[in-house]
Amino acid sequence: MRLNIVLRYIGLILLLNAAFLLLSACVSLLNGMDTAFYPLLQSFLLTAILGAFPLIFVQGGEQISSSEGYGVVVGAWLMSCLMCMLPYMLWGGEFTLADAWFESVSGFTTTGSTSLSNVEALPKGLLFWRASTHWLGGVGVVMFVLVVLPSMGSTKMRLSSVELSSMAKDNFRYRTQKTLQILIVVYVGLTLIQTVLLKIVGMGWFDAVCNSFSTIATGGFCTRNSSIASFNNAGVEFIVMFFMLVSGLHFGLIYGTLTGKNNNIFKSEISKYYIFSTLAGGVVIAISLWLTDIYPNIWISLRYSLFQIISVASTTGFATADSSVWTPLAIVVLMLFTIQCACAGSTAGGIKCDRILLSFKAMKAAIIQRQHPNAIIRVKLNGVIQENNTVNMAMLFIVLYLMLLGIGTVAVAAFGIDLETSFSMTVASMANAGAGFGQVGSMGNYHEMPGMVKFIATIMMLLGRFEIFGFIQLFFLNKWK
Repeated sequence: MRLNIVLRYIGLILLLNAAFLLLSACVSLLNGMDTAFYPLLQSFLLTAILGAFPLIFVQGGEQISSSEGYGVVVGAWLMSCLMCMLPYMLWGGEFTLADAWFESVSGFTTTGSTSLSNVEALPKGLLFWRASTHWLGGVGVVMFVLVVLPSMGSTKMRLSSVELSSMAKDNFRYRTQKTLQILIVVYVGLTLIQTVLLKIVGMGWFDAVCNSFSTIATGGFCTRNSSIASFNNAGVEFIVMFFMLVSGLHFGLIYGTLTGKNNNIFKSEISKYYIFSTLAGGVVIAISLWLTDIYPNIWISLRYSLFQIISVASTTGFATADSSVWTPLAIVVLMLFTIQCACAGSTAGGIKCDRILLSFKAMKAAIIQRQHPNAIIRVKLNGVIQENNTVNMAMLFIVLYLMLLGIGTVAVAAFGIDLETSFSMTVASMANAGAGFGQVGSMGNYHEMPGMVKFIATIMMLLGRFEIFGFIQLFFLNKWK
């Protein structure tokens, strides 16, 4: 692997981060040059210099190999997290080294967990930067750069194939550049529409922009301590709920639906499974909350249950209620949807509905095969026959994912954290969903967690964001031919 070429491309991604650091500094300047201005400006200068350095000394134009593609993508994510913790460290306040790293990784992986006990104490420049890390990480920092760069031949294809989930590629039936453009257009378009709608129902422009960044990225960083509950606005809740649900859909299918293509949301059994299973889960939770008198009537129960289940299913992590005090049934259902999550090709994390649905079909085929040993049973998804390798990889991913959840739970529990908190924290971190239960519930935070527990959580976040294999590959690049 040619390290100099890898560093050149990582430098390009760092320059994108520097641009958003500068934009955040401008927000700070417009708000009376708040206390975040100089930390953001200093971070911009350091990140810009580090990003520009390899561009000056390394010649461009060379094509990269598959191993170098993995090196660029994973290296870019790690360097983005590392450099973009600088504003937190320089600003100070509640941020220790562990907290700054946790906040940065949680932002870029769109997990949305926070180590802060008082988010509202942050100046607006830093709040905007937190939201920006979500927005950059949602569709992928590498994707933004690939869209604006001129033709790069096979390099662009290699980088996008690493950044995009393997399950996501099935519904992008376009050339690489067209796929990237669709991703960005849908992503930016949804962000703009939600921002305007939130403003219309009474939210200020600053809050509307920041919370839209978090929603479309399915992140969860909010500008208020009590998340969306702070606004106490049914219109805000409905808009956020709708866009959380939409952001969990495959962006290629959203584009196909809006442009009248046959490949759309209404014809995708994955999309239908995601939407109907999520809504059904919300109804089950609402009935549970109503029957146990947690809320006075079924309509209020539905208001809170639907918001919370869409939030965890889409891996956004916003909250309008403290779900930790809900019924055991409600908690179990929420936990199951946190493990499953939304669709491939969205900004969501987790196992993904695609793999869950594929595993159900594979199990059904296996049962039929035992009943009819000589029959040839094909597994179909969206009417397309799935290769055995695709089915096997999906099953392997699920098994490995669940194994890592077990390992992560044991590692966290070793620091004296109770089992409910340990397990839900691990699940929420791997799924990039943010909210867990116990000490890290929907209205809680990680402020009191030991530094080592926060570090373990960030490892789980990165494993989840790279869908396990992408992160593990980094440690075996020297064995690639």
